[in-house]
Amino acid sequence: MKVEQLMQRPVHTCRADDTINHAVQIMWEQDCGCIPVVDEERHPIGMITDRDACMAAYTQGRTLSSLPVGAAMARHVHACRTGDTLAEAERIMRLAQVRRLPVVDAANVLVGILSLNDLAQEVRREAGAARHELGCEEVADTLGAVCAPRRAHQLATAA
Repeated sequence: MKVEQLMQRPVHTCRADDTINHAVQIMWEQDCGCIPVVDEERHPIGMITDRDACMAAYTQGRTLSSLPVGAAMARHVHACRTGDTLAEAERIMRLAQVRRLPVVDAANVLVGILSLNDLAQEVRREAGAARHELGCEEVADTLGAVCAPRRAHQLATAA
């Protein structure tokens, strides 16, 4: 199964110069904890989570409406392509220790998002099927890698 068959769309996004308050409003209205940050051409340039928003406000002693998304977003974007297999997307999630991957097309334009939740729900849908595209063990391994303390994960992957 390819990423494009399971990814979520449309993807709600924000820009680096939007306020964090705006980003949090999108998260609240869309019932999600993370949104991609894109440039004018919809190329992903960052990711912001609800935790990023809270920590930025706390550590900088400012309100969400006074902080730009660029002050809190993760700037290194781990993404996958529409034609990647789910196994490849899981590999990226494990190595980067991320729960969500922006999905880009050949021009690096954001077209979807794939989450660990999407993978788990697919395993659940396939539970009664004779043929499985995705296994419980693989998703559990991905979850375990994503949830591992970062220092332990870095030491394990360096060995």
